[in-house]
Amino acid sequence: MNKLTFISWNVNGIRAVDKKEALRWIDEHDVDFLGLQEIKAEADQIPETIFDREFKFQSINSSSKRGQSGVALFTDIKGTPDHCGHVDILDEGRINEYHFGDIAFFNVYFPNGQSSDERLSYKMGFYDRFLEHINDLRKQGKSIVVCGDVNTAHREIDLARPKANEGTSGFLPMERAWMDTLLSHGYIDTFRHMHGDTPERYSWWSYRAGARGRNVGWRIDYFFVSDDLKDRIVEAEIMDEIMGSDHCPVKLVLEI
Repeated sequence: MNKLTFISWNVNGIRAVDKKEALRWIDEHDVDFLGLQEIKAEADQIPETIFDREFKFQSINSSSKRGQSGVALFTDIKGTPDHCGHVDILDEGRINEYHFGDIAFFNVYFPNGQSSDERLSYKMGFYDRFLEHINDLRKQGKSIVVCGDVNTAHREIDLARPKANEGTSGFLPMERAWMDTLLSHGYIDTFRHMHGDTPERYSWWSYRAGARGRNVGWRIDYFFVSDDLKDRIVEAEIMDEIMGSDHCPVKLVLEI
C-alpha cells in the first residue's frame, strides 16, 4: 500500500497568503493532495510564487462573485475533476470534486450562515445536497474523503466558549445535528477518531482580541472519510503551528 498525504487549508485569500510567503512550507512537505478554500481569486490571479513545487494537476473553482469564496486543488495523481454544480447551486466556487481509483475526494468551502437567515437556510440546504451526493457515490461503490472548512463546530469540546455561542451560526443545534447525521451515515471525523476527546484543539481563531495567542478558537476544519477507509487512517492532525490565515491547515494520511 502507498501512503497518501492530504492537506486542507482555508487561506482567507490566496494572494494575501502569497504576500506573507505562508505556503512556502509545502515545498518541504510530502503532499499528495493540497486543498485550499476561500482563495478569493480567479485561476489567472493565483500567483505563481505561492510555492516552488510543481503539481501535475490542478483544479480551480472560482466563485461567480469575484473576490469571494473559491477553492483550489493541487495534486500529482491523475483523476477526473468536477465542480459539483448541483450542490453548489449558486455557483459560489465551493467544491472541488476529484475521482481517482475507487475514491471520490472533495475539497469544500461550506457556506457560512451568520450574515442572515437566508444564508443560514442556504447553508443547511447545501449540507443536505452534499450528503445526498456523497451517499449516492457510496452506493456506486466509491470510497469518500472530504476535507474543508465546514463552518460548524460539532461538539462543545470543539470550541473554546460553547455557552456563549449557543445562538451563533456555526454552533446552532440544527448545524450540529447535521454533523451528527453525517456521522450516522457512516462517515468518520478523522481527528476525533485518532485523538479522542483531546480538548483545546482548534483550527480557526478570530483576528480580534488576540484570540489565537490565547487559543480562543473553534475546530471548524475537518477531514471526514467513509467508514470503509477507517482502518486506512494513519494520521490526522491539526497543524496549528502554521501561520498566515485565521485558519490553520489540517492533515490526513491514508494508506491506499
